[in-house]
Amino acid sequence: MPATEALPAAVTAATAFQFTPLDWGIIAASIFISFLPALFFWRRAGQNTSEFFTSGRAAPWWLVGISMVATTFSTDTPNLVTNLVRQGGVSSNWLWWSFLLTGMLTVFFYAALWRRSGVLTDLEFYEIRYSGRAARALRGFRAIFLGLFFNCIIMAAVNLSAAKIGSVVLGWPMEQTLLVCGVMTIFFASVSGLWGVLVTDTLQFGITMTGTFAVAWFALERPEVGGLSGLLEKIPASQLAMLPDFGDWSTTLTVFVLPLTVLWWSVWYPGSEPGGGSYVAQRMLASRSEKDAITGTLLFQVLHYALRPWPWILVALSSTLVYPQLQDLSAALPYVDPRLVGDDIAYPAMMKFLPAGFLGFVVAGTLAAYRSTIETHLNWGTSYLVHDFYRRFLQPDHAEKHYVLVGRLVTAGLMVCAGLVTYLLSTAKEAFELILSIGAGTGLLYLLRWFWWRVTAWSEIAAMVSSFLVALAFFLARKAGHVFPDNLPLLATVAVTTVVWVTVAYLGPQTQESTLMKFHALTRPAGPGWRRIREKSALGPEGTPGDSLAQAMLGWVLGCAFIYAALFGTGSYLYGHMPQFYACLAVCVVSGIGVQRVLAGLHSRA
Repeated sequence: MPATEALPAAVTAATAFQFTPLDWGIIAASIFISFLPALFFWRRAGQNTSEFFTSGRAAPWWLVGISMVATTFSTDTPNLVTNLVRQGGVSSNWLWWSFLLTGMLTVFFYAALWRRSGVLTDLEFYEIRYSGRAARALRGFRAIFLGLFFNCIIMAAVNLSAAKIGSVVLGWPMEQTLLVCGVMTIFFASVSGLWGVLVTDTLQFGITMTGTFAVAWFALERPEVGGLSGLLEKIPASQLAMLPDFGDWSTTLTVFVLPLTVLWWSVWYPGSEPGGGSYVAQRMLASRSEKDAITGTLLFQVLHYALRPWPWILVALSSTLVYPQLQDLSAALPYVDPRLVGDDIAYPAMMKFLPAGFLGFVVAGTLAAYRSTIETHLNWGTSYLVHDFYRRFLQPDHAEKHYVLVGRLVTAGLMVCAGLVTYLLSTAKEAFELILSIGAGTGLLYLLRWFWWRVTAWSEIAAMVSSFLVALAFFLARKAGHVFPDNLPLLATVAVTTVVWVTVAYLGPQTQESTLMKFHALTRPAGPGWRRIREKSALGPEGTPGDSLAQAMLGWVLGCAFIYAALFGTGSYLYGHMPQFYACLAVCVVSGIGVQRVLAGLHSRA
């Protein structure tokens, strides 16, 4: 009997994907294996909030780095890359490649500072860095805003991509996909705590990356593509280019110039926050030492930017030959809800051509990617809502097990909220742009608050309020029919927000000097921004021996050169541009040796 006859008739009719018993067995085995860490760490996670939210501050660097990259690799990530490549070519990826500059700043300037702070969540930072009611209010507001509102938007974007994949691959309606995935992730995230998430992330990343390479391999094997050589012959050079066409200034400004000059330091984006934050800060705080925090965050940047992009890009380029227009996607997937059909759906559509066994493995990897991201966001968001709001402001005197129980209940509630928000989004690119627009212009403050004593809680409040009001004004103006250049709202928001918060830093209420001195003694930030405080402390005007902004800056430059060289060297090799490949290889080797020496210097002082 054919394998497909064993499946329910409704499923067989609804989907063009042919699952065999081998595929289903691989998927089931993957789910079973990934649940083992939850059962293993269940008792440990239930001991206290430190274990539940920061794994007892004992995570090694390799686990920290892999967990970070597994979290940023979800169902929406390859869909987003496919969306960008199909609409704007390979060079449009600079919209997120530019965030490497932010990530490397986190490695060499901020990872050690976060680990030294000793806080349980990055929001607890506010009450050791600032003073007074403003610090408390800021912590409480950010707990709700980020932990609930912003976090649900991020999870909704991931849910949307999962629903699209479920619709394409299984013929499921969105409701069914959200229900199945939601129940699975609620159980795991509420039981395992961060230890279980970290260990499972490692297992899931291996499955996911293997599946990603498999999709790329079989996409290139399609007769419409004709292998890598056929792809390079059939795709226009402008679409293959890793740099934009500088003759088209409008496009170059949007996808290249602004991301490299303004976007990377001015926008708060999960996983690439200026100065570190959200689940990246959570992983650094969970590290067993400063050395592990620094090295783990560096590993994250390498895997995120140098390893992952090219398989996605190859699949996206191949999809333009297999499904040149959206109508082709609709025709190939008639059972998919028309509301879900967009360029981003081309990635799961390419999974249609996987042979038996590989299809199950890739679907298992896709589910693993989804779960690793959602489970992290549930644990991270819950840490804000429970530790930084419920425990801090509502119920401060309960036993640790009470807060763990509340955390498990909040985890379920967050997943339900994210499921409802999913219905408000339509494409991965739309979700990406929405996330970027929230808090635009606040990034510089997050970079400087560690290195300049004048930054206050009121500065942050002013930055958030001004950013929101300017964005709202442009939104209302557009609704009224006014037309603006594409980049004007972003630049105006950044400019106004920066002027407002810097003015408040100088003229507004100041942080108590005793708080500043305690913070400086705890975290020991280098540079001239703390000279006034340092001169009054026991450390003296020169600060702690070994702190060096110059060494950190050198590491940042070398680190960016190392990863960009690896990224573009891989592309050059695939394109057959061997002179460029050898040049990138040379840069990669030299800068890699330099990074290693800088890290040795930092670790010797950690």
